[in-house]
Amino acid sequence: MSERFTRLTDVAVQLPEGSLTTPELEGRLADRNPGVHIPRGMIEEVSGVRRRHVAASDQMASDLAAAAARKLLDKTGHAPPEIDLVIFAGVTYDAVEPATAHLVAAKLGIDCPVFDVRNACNSALNAIEIADAFITSGRHSTILIAGGEVTTPAMRWHLESEEDFKAAVPSYTVSDVGTAMLLEASGTPGVLSHQFFAKSEHWQAAVVPVTRDRFGGFRSGAFTVDDVALAVAVLKLDPAVLRRPLARHGFDWDDMAAICVHQASLASLWWVCELAGIPREKVMVTIEEHGNLAASTLPMQLHLAATGGRLHRGDLVALVGLASGISAGTVLVRW
Repeated sequence: MSERFTRLTDVAVQLPEGSLTTPELEGRLADRNPGVHIPRGMIEEVSGVRRRHVAASDQMASDLAAAAARKLLDKTGHAPPEIDLVIFAGVTYDAVEPATAHLVAAKLGIDCPVFDVRNACNSALNAIEIADAFITSGRHSTILIAGGEVTTPAMRWHLESEEDFKAAVPSYTVSDVGTAMLLEASGTPGVLSHQFFAKSEHWQAAVVPVTRDRFGGFRSGAFTVDDVALAVAVLKLDPAVLRRPLARHGFDWDDMAAICVHQASLASLWWVCELAGIPREKVMVTIEEHGNLAASTLPMQLHLAATGGRLHRGDLVALVGLASGISAGTVLVRW
């Protein structure tokens, strides 16, 4: 029996129609908080974000994920019955129960097993790792990984002071999007290697909290980051682990046609690249014009690399994930 490998066939993206520039966002904050000084330009200075995508008020994570998946199936010529597993991989979701993957599958008319994978911004990367295990073991042959992020509702709009604003800056970087990736069984290697690790003792460094109200219900709070704690946690990560999937095959960063790195801010992106020895000229930069796309960041960068002529069939690409928790990892793919 010939050996089974996993091929990452293609990727697609669905952007919502709405968008919000950073000056527009600062203007709205000033209008809603007339007694609070909003330092103009601070958000872009700290994060690098000039624009973010904003979903319509009636758009859910599954809507954006299904729209991206529909594009992907049309592009690859796959009918819904050919999909034998759907994985929803994202930070946001439609409901606590059932899995959002059910909603995506129902909207696409797909009848197969489904489940969600949630590990903050590494959700999509972990889904690739799982899909690769299922395909190479013979469990499944054609897997759809769909992600939808509707994170902009986590922005903090009501402020008590300028200090409140500064603390809430990370919440103003987030952006909405839908992405989808198709992975299939192949006779030649596509997903070559992957490696992940975590420093879970630092989970409090970056949190979207869930609180209970006075009626016993639950609601999500704004995204908060402890910059000092996060910096300490990242410094404890072993950058050699990020290169390990490449080293297994005798490659290094310079062998990559493109390198996709999760981006919470422009400054943190370049800091991580310096720590890991990742050459800047290889990196797909999306944070400035697309904001922080959470778990859909890397699929979005992969899409832009492929459609922008940066990545061609047979080329190598590294997907480098960084997520709250703290967790990190790399997936090496031959496109």
